[in-house]
Amino acid sequence: MTKRAIIAAPLEALGPYSLAIEDDGTLYISGQIHIDPSKGGLVEGSIGDQSRQCLENLKSVLTSAGYDFGNIVKTTVFLVDMADFPAMNEVYATYMVEPFPARSTIQVAGLPLGARVEIEAIAKR
Repeated sequence: MTKRAIIAAPLEALGPYSLAIEDDGTLYISGQIHIDPSKGGLVEGSIGDQSRQCLENLKSVLTSAGYDFGNIVKTTVFLVDMADFPAMNEVYATYMVEPFPARSTIQVAGLPLGARVEIEAIAKR
């Protein structure tokens, strides 16, 4: 299989990068923030609401490439405030399937557009 960029309309990259790249049965998904693609802005509300939108955006990319959450082997979660971890984790658990992917969670100083959470993933066929 050759390397190919994944398009997941109506999602769009915020800069010069692809939403995802598939290479030899592995899908590398760029970090998804809590942008509501139908409104064009960040989802406000609780960190749970924001995490859910990140995961819905991740789902759109997975689906566009012919994958699903069961294909995810690794995720990285970026949080502006580690105090948001329990609420993010509660929503995260409703999307991921066993065996759960390996995961890192990192507190960061800031995220694009002032987002509070971002989630990236690697999936395999």
